[in-house]
Amino acid sequence: MEQRHPLPPFTLETALQKVQLAEDAWNSKNPEKVAQAYTLDSEWRNRSTFINGRQEIIEFLTGKWERKLDYKLKKTLWAFIDNRIAVRYEYEFHNAEGQWFRAYGNENWEFDENGFMQKRFASVNDLPIDASERRL
Repeated sequence: MEQRHPLPPFTLETALQKVQLAEDAWNSKNPEKVAQAYTLDSEWRNRSTFINGRQEIIEFLTGKWERKLDYKLKKTLWAFIDNRIAVRYEYEFHNAEGQWFRAYGNENWEFDENGFMQKRFASVNDLPIDASERRL
């Protein structure tokens, strides 16, 4: 059976590592690469969108990064226990018209015994910003 290290149960060190791996993958803006961190039947809630499985993850992320240009993300560990991790994050992007945004959010992650994320629940809010206000 394939494994995706680090494996649960998480320690502070391995939870921080898992968060950094996720941040790095998302900043690659490569939907296929990102999807490999999730179980084949992974369940997501992203805002009001419900996503099931790697193929839907790839489709969702492809559309996301076609619309959200110059995307840059920062994730921060919030809490962890056993096979669960909670993160806070912010990301910045601009749309095709040149308007910049900063998105703030929280994610709750649940992993299977092989280290693949089986559930991801995200709440996100977007804030329009001026280009001069960018932090990332």
